[in-house]
This record gives sequence, structure tokens and C-alpha cells, in this order.
Amino acid sequence: MQKKRLVGIDYGTKRIGLAVADPLRIFARPVGTFSREGLQGALEEIERQDGIATLVVGYPLSSGGETNAMTGVIDRFITELGEAFPDVAIERVDEYHSSREAVRILAAAGGSRKDRQKKGRLDTAAACVLLTRYLEESSGSL
Repeated sequence: MQKKRLVGIDYGTKRIGLAVADPLRIFARPVGTFSREGLQGALEEIERQDGIATLVVGYPLSSGGETNAMTGVIDRFITELGEAFPDVAIERVDEYHSSREAVRILAAAGGSRKDRQKKGRLDTAAACVLLTRYLEESSGSL
């Protein structure tokens, strides 16, 4: 039986980046960028096709680990995810510097600066960064 998917979410006020782990849980691949409403449909489709074991949500903390205004927004978002997917575990991953790391990865992959800044590319890359962090941190316990 195939393992259920691990799904990475980079929540933004304009767009939400989404990534999934491969079935062996070795790497993350981008799924796309969605509106709040579109995210629900995308998650339902992943759940229908493969099942979802865990939703990994980027959690905004300062460099010192303190919460901020966006942390409350994410807490509400996580509550809503829990209500929509009550049988799915939800994990928080510190998203500090995830966008900066995503920019670096996109630059290393090539393409013009304009291509890297296309709407949503950074958001899905950041979701991959978050999910990769989770996979690396929990590789011994999955």
C-alpha cells in the first residue's frame, strides 16, 4: 500500500504555495500556487488521489523565535485546516528565511530574474523548502 502524502504549505496573504513529498518521503516537489479557495480544492484532490498523512505549515517566527502578527493569522489558518481535514496531522515548521532560501534555489536553477519573480514561483519554491526541512528533521521518525 502506498504511503499517504506529506504536504507542505507556504501561506501568504495573496498566494499559498503547495508542495508534496514523493511516496518515499525523500524530496519535495512543487504542486502550484493557489488562492485561499483554490487551496481547499487542491488539498481535497490530493486527499482523494493519495491521501494526506500530514500537512506541514510554515510558521512565522522572528530570528529569536518570538511570535509576531502573522503568527496569529497562521494559527487561525491551522485551526481551519484542522476543521476541514480532521483526520490529518498538522505540523508547524519554522519558516524563518524560507523565502530567501527559495530565491537562492531558483537562482541556482537558472532562468532570468524575471522568470524567477513570476507570480507564484517563489511561493511554491518556499513550500518545497519548508517540506524539505520537515523531511530532513523527521527522517528518522517517519
